[in-house]
Amino acid sequence: MKNNRSLFSRRSVITAALLATALPGVAVAQASYPDKPIRVIVSFPPGGAADQIARAVAEPLRQALGQPVVVENRAGANGNIAGDFVVKQPADGYTLLMSSGGTVSINPHLYSKMPFDPTKDLVPVAAAARVLVFLEVNPQKVPVPDAKAFIAYLKANPGKLSFGTPGNGSSPHLAAEMMKAQTNAFATHIPYRGAAPAMQDLLGGQVDFMFDPGIGLQHVKSGKLKLLAVGSPKRSPQYPHVPTLDEVGLKNFDADTYFGFYAAGGTPQPVVSRLNTEINKILRSPAFVERMSAIGAIPAPMSPQDFGMRAQIDSVRYGALIRARNIKGD
Repeated sequence: MKNNRSLFSRRSVITAALLATALPGVAVAQASYPDKPIRVIVSFPPGGAADQIARAVAEPLRQALGQPVVVENRAGANGNIAGDFVVKQPADGYTLLMSSGGTVSINPHLYSKMPFDPTKDLVPVAAAARVLVFLEVNPQKVPVPDAKAFIAYLKANPGKLSFGTPGNGSSPHLAAEMMKAQTNAFATHIPYRGAAPAMQDLLGGQVDFMFDPGIGLQHVKSGKLKLLAVGSPKRSPQYPHVPTLDEVGLKNFDADTYFGFYAAGGTPQPVVSRLNTEINKILRSPAFVERMSAIGAIPAPMSPQDFGMRAQIDSVRYGALIRARNIKGD
């Protein structure tokens, strides 16, 4: 018994010594963060809302942190490919995910098997923007004067119209499913690998309408697309003359999505806090507000905890829609 107590005592001393030497090292590493380049992995192709938001943050974040911030696009599976890559990186804050909230709040309901657990393997770092979706049509294909006329046309011509989306289960797809469910209308869904290629086909007439996460608003100004309504509870501050879908007869229509930054689970809290503080400063800057205005998005500075809570709320409402509409992942 004495020998056992002696062995236990020696082990305790060794363990304490290791902790005493290791913990200061961890503290120093956190205090010196960042001391090398940071990668931002975007879950959608170049040109989409996630890509534009990531690049709007990257340069001012580089200036604030004094290290390069490199943006990479890893599209596919509604964000799962990028998310899976990020969770497999060291949890040190040097690899961040930029994605729509769908990676956390939609995909677990959409896919029977996930490559990772978003609630455990990812930690919210900072929300970036509330991205609205705008109901737009190609006026050469669908010559309607307003949203009411469009809905009437859609209901009167089941299966005649098609719509493009960034992919199955994306917020633009779910917005279209909300509209179809409330109007009992049918239109053909054409999923793409991102909003940008879907927008190109809307402009080219390969699809008839789209719930646009803002990247097509420049084409509304040029007259190539017609903006009919916004899929939000309130009108867009940038387009106050455009009605919400609730105003044209639908009920409780809300397809807004929060895009933001995540890190691998286990990333030290001081690192998350530093990133959150610096990113929130960028979100409040006039330059960022102006860039978001171009895509109809609204900067959304908040704490990591509030960002995580937002994802939980969206998970409940989108999960119910996915089950009701029997929507499956690719």
